Amino acid sequence: MPIRSGRRDGDGGAKARGPVFDWSRNDALVAIGAAVNDLIGYSLGAADDGRPLTVQALVLVVLGAVCLLARRARPVTVLCAVLALGAAMNLTTPQGPHFSAAYMVALYTVTRLRGPVVTAVVAVATVPVTMISGSYGDSSVLTGLLGNTVAVVLIVGTGLVVRRWQRESDAKRTLLADRAVAEERRRIARELHDIVAHHITTMQLMAGGARANLAHDPDVAREALVTLEDSGRMALREMRQLLDVLRAGEEPDQTPPAPQPGTGDLDRIISESRLAGTPTEFTVRGTARPLPPTVGLTVFRIVQEALTNARKHAVGARAHVRLTYGAEGVEVEVRDDGAGGPRPGASRAGASRTGASRAGAGSGYGLIGMRERVALQGGTLETGSHEGGGFRVAARLPAADPGGDREDLRG
Repeated sequence: MPIRSGRRDGDGGAKARGPVFDWSRNDALVAIGAAVNDLIGYSLGAADDGRPLTVQALVLVVLGAVCLLARRARPVTVLCAVLALGAAMNLTTPQGPHFSAAYMVALYTVTRLRGPVVTAVVAVATVPVTMISGSYGDSSVLTGLLGNTVAVVLIVGTGLVVRRWQRESDAKRTLLADRAVAEERRRIARELHDIVAHHITTMQLMAGGARANLAHDPDVAREALVTLEDSGRMALREMRQLLDVLRAGEEPDQTPPAPQPGTGDLDRIISESRLAGTPTEFTVRGTARPLPPTVGLTVFRIVQEALTNARKHAVGARAHVRLTYGAEGVEVEVRDDGAGGPRPGASRAGASRTGASRAGAGSGYGLIGMRERVALQGGTLETGSHEGGGFRVAARLPAADPGGDREDLRG
């Protein structure tokens, strides 16, 4: 696993940040492979020509491969170092024309990670530098020049093709992620419509009933109730128009919508998780109280998605769900102790922060949905590996005390 973070440059390649000698396991394997290949090539060439192996040549071959450890952080510098070491070996050790594996890896890395101008310059410079030697004959020079030129063209061409494919893959992943976000927002909009429309309808009916059954008729009170009723009717009509736009192109619902779930339904999905084979504990801290419907729905969806991820990516693990009621809001945490998919480091997401997903364990679109819901409520979301092993999802959501709100209104 890489121990160095990276970012994409304008050409679609990855420019590394951090120390030069931060390297990954794959970089080490590539360097070892290049060293073994070049050592075997040098040994076989020396045996064919009847030349003895020299310690100096062996050291230069190994040093050229060691330079490849920093190829992602400093690709051009590494290529220059590899070419310089190769030239030193060619000048001090008699041997025929060759194009080493270290040359190939360093040049390919520059092609992948740098722009077309840099790639063209280093490609043109690589051919003559690899021809530096004090032991070539005339025929060897022509053969080596042709062979090294063909090698450079093939390596650069391969790097360009792979870079273009990587850029297209990144664009496709971004498009799929954006589409997932849009679909999740439409889903959230539908659920919010069902919740808010219910309360607006109730407000409209209560206002109309109060106006119709008012025992006495003070003009000011009646006018206020009429205004309330009209406002509720208008808000409901505008919300339906908004949802018609969001639902454009969708299949019509064949069944009446069910009431939206909330914290009162957590016991049900906990039981379903246990029946599905994931031992799940559920604890509640603090004094339970009714939450705003949108907050309750967000808590329910977070628990539902986190338990689903645990079943998919941490088979056989135990899960623990904890719901904490605080003075200013509610906290929900779902933690499993499994080691299913690869786990990224912890990250935070809020209304203006970016979340994380289980890398390598799936598309991650479920965590995108969590992030959208939490951001909508003005809360914060934490996802990532847990210190004791496993994966953790924790959200903090503001939820005002309804009783306090009523006191403020009466005041």
